[in-house]
Amino acid sequence: MLPSSAPSAIPATSATTVVSTTVRDAVIDLLRKFGMTSIFGNPGSTELGLFLNFPEDFRYVLGLQESVAVGMADGHAQATRNAAFVNLHSAAGVGHAMGSIFTAWKNRTPLVITAGQQARSILPFEPFLFSSQATELPKPYVKWSCEPARAEDVPLAIARAYYVAMQEPRGPVLVSVPSDDWEKPAELVTPRVVSTESRPDPAVLEQIGSALDRSERPAMVIGAAVDRGHAWDQAVQLAERHNARVFVAPMSGRCGFPEDHRLFAGFLPAMREKIVSLLDGHDFILVVGAPAFTYHVEGQGPHLPAGAALGQLIDDPAIAAWAPVGTAAVGSIRLSLLDLLSRPTPKARPLPPPRAPRPRAEPPQAGERMSVAYVLQMLAEVRSPDHIVVEEAPSSRPVMHNYLPILRSETFYTMCSGGLGYGLPAAVGVAMAKRDRKVIGLVGDGSSLYSIQALWSAAQHHLPITFLILKNRRYAALQEFAPVFGFKPGDTLEGTDLPDIDFVALARGQGCAAVHVERAEELRDTLVQALRSPVPILVEIEVA
Repeated sequence: MLPSSAPSAIPATSATTVVSTTVRDAVIDLLRKFGMTSIFGNPGSTELGLFLNFPEDFRYVLGLQESVAVGMADGHAQATRNAAFVNLHSAAGVGHAMGSIFTAWKNRTPLVITAGQQARSILPFEPFLFSSQATELPKPYVKWSCEPARAEDVPLAIARAYYVAMQEPRGPVLVSVPSDDWEKPAELVTPRVVSTESRPDPAVLEQIGSALDRSERPAMVIGAAVDRGHAWDQAVQLAERHNARVFVAPMSGRCGFPEDHRLFAGFLPAMREKIVSLLDGHDFILVVGAPAFTYHVEGQGPHLPAGAALGQLIDDPAIAAWAPVGTAAVGSIRLSLLDLLSRPTPKARPLPPPRAPRPRAEPPQAGERMSVAYVLQMLAEVRSPDHIVVEEAPSSRPVMHNYLPILRSETFYTMCSGGLGYGLPAAVGVAMAKRDRKVIGLVGDGSSLYSIQALWSAAQHHLPITFLILKNRRYAALQEFAPVFGFKPGDTLEGTDLPDIDFVALARGQGCAAVHVERAEELRDTLVQALRSPVPILVEIEVA
């Protein structure tokens, strides 16, 4: 049977019936039972055997470049909470996709990736378009990789890949399949029940729970694994039970706590000294579903404020192993929180002081471009709280934290990796999984160019996505980061300007409607109309 988190179940049978078929038909049958009837890819010659007599209940989702295919699959898998199936082309295709595979690894997204391999009979002769070390190529950014020793072992390898991908911490896996395997005889594989969650050690969780109960001024730090692990409600309940201030962990790819909640305290930056400063005054810090902590620049001094202790709930034993401080309970975030909530009611604590009111952005003066803050504030006013934001605008993210609050579970996705090219294709994958929801692809102009071909896929599938391109004509994140490396105001930073790019033309050239906005008085009506569009539309917004 399927793992408990898969979308459907298959009745168990006591008798074993051997049914012989081809490798292709056995794999298609297995994917159907796993609920993976969308195949994301960009086909090459070594994959064609999989597509003979392509079944009517499957769909092939074409990405115009392999990284786009993996990005779409990433968004789809996160939105469905089930692994997505990706088909890549030998070494070249896997190489093109490696940036997106790295992002899926950091996002903990379950992907079953197959890569075509040349025919077994000519592998000894290093043929054209083969992969010499197919299982090594994607490492270390897959949980498991395999090239089956025999053709008849391919269906079992894909079944194992699915179970590995779905076990926490989830992530991508790869199976290399020689091109002549698909027609070979094989047996059907019956899916099995495989647990995808594990409960943490009760003794360790008792230590963390007792420390939390004793604390006078607790704080919680929420990471991507909270929403990813279906634990949003439990995190809110635990914070309310302890009147704990709640921060979002650095570089979190999901939102795990409502940003309009009375206990919400803001976002931690990826800098050691600033984290310590923001957490100062708390005697116990519970990090839930995140590393403790992710840093982006060198830092000095302690990892925690003086007098504070740290407990960590994490689904990844590797993260628990490198954490420099604290007590870590490894296991399902959801089950960990449920166990903490089952403890006796702790002592009453007063509410912490409220967070300062969010700032307001003023419209630009005559002749000035709109600020990103003004644009995102307007978006917050006209969007619905259940609209899904898929974001990749790194220089605008700190502004977004102040002006575009995320209020509900499963309404925010971004990349945990820092590798660009995720936002546009992920928005496509999320929209394919949630056809009844409006998806907003909020992307910087520099980021969009890593995967601009995803607009074509959105147009082909008539998806209700509103793409917002924040056009500042530069790699703003690099320019803002330059002082860390000694650049002074006025210094030239090579390779960071992006003049003369027409995103309206790029979108229309791929079949996607598009408009340009540069005047503040046009923004509201343009956003309202774009959010009502039943088909994809790109809004190019000039910002300062």
